[in-house]
Order: sequence, then C-alpha cells, then structure tokens
Amino acid sequence: MARKNSALIFAVRRTSATAGLLILAACAAPPPYQMPAPKAEPVPAAVPKETPPPPPPPAAIQTVQEAPKSVQKEVAEPPSRAFKLGPAALALVNQARGQIAKGQLPGASATLDRALRIEPQNPLLWIELARLRLTEGDTKQAENCARRALLLGSADVSVRQAAGHLLADVLRALHRDDEAKDLEDQPWMN
Repeated sequence: MARKNSALIFAVRRTSATAGLLILAACAAPPPYQMPAPKAEPVPAAVPKETPPPPPPPAAIQTVQEAPKSVQKEVAEPPSRAFKLGPAALALVNQARGQIAKGQLPGASATLDRALRIEPQNPLLWIELARLRLTEGDTKQAENCARRALLLGSADVSVRQAAGHLLADVLRALHRDDEAKDLEDQPWMN
C-alpha cells in the first residue's frame, strides 16, 4: 500500500511539474514587434513660386553681409496650411469657452489641457490657452503660449496673424510696448 501511495505521489508531482512548466512557457514574452520597412514613395517636386522678397532683418542682425543676387539661391516658401480643430478638441474648446463665460477659469484651464493632450501641435489650441492665461493674469505663461502658437502656426497666415496680435497684447500687458510695436510693424502682421 505504501508503494501504491508513493507511486501516486510521484505521478502527482510529475504532473504538477509538467503543468508548472507549461504555465511558465505560456507566460514567456512574445518576440518584439518589428515594424515593416517603409515603402519608398515618390516625393512630388516643389513648384517654385514667385514670392515677394523677405522683410529686412532687424537692425541688430544686419551686420552680416548678404551674398550678391547672382549667388543667392531661390528658396521656395512652404505651402500654406489651414489649421482646424478636430471634433474632440473642438468640443473641449467650446466647453472651455462656456466655463470661461461662467467664471470657472480653473475648470477651463483643465479642459484646454485635455484638448492639448489630443492635439498638441495645433496652434489654435495654444491661442485659446494664451487668451485664458492672459485673462487669468498669468502673463508669462500667456507669452509662452502665444509664442508657441506663432511658431506652430507659421504656415497659416490667419493663425500667424492671430497669434501675433495676441502676443502683442501680452507684451503690452507686460509693459513691453516697444516689442509689441515692433511685432505689429512686421509685414506679415497686416
């Protein structure tokens, strides 16, 4: 009888060990994902546009001599891009505007932060956040947001102008009127 029990115990242990090994094998990590090689797509040739000459650099930067026109290469301006908000970000902006109208500025700030997590490269959201920061009286953050909007929206004339005017307002709030005037005198601001 003892022999029967030891054989049974041995069989149970062997089955348990086998089951444990199978469980461990099932827990093994799959091989890492490897991205497929990108397909080579033809790049469309840039169509040169006739562009007006760029505005002269500020006086502080004008110390560098310009190359003669015969040596200068014509640089094509990047195509204009029209920015718009996606449906989720648009809903959040509308919600934030409602919160601002009710005086719920911290809630509006959180709502715009959520929208920025969805579309962090959209200059329209940075303009909204800059306006909110200016309303809150946080002029340093308003300046940072307006500059970010100006940088991201440089390909869209209307966004660039809106961000520029907002930045000028922020600079005036910071009592940097000369900088605001210089900014508004830029040719792209009109």
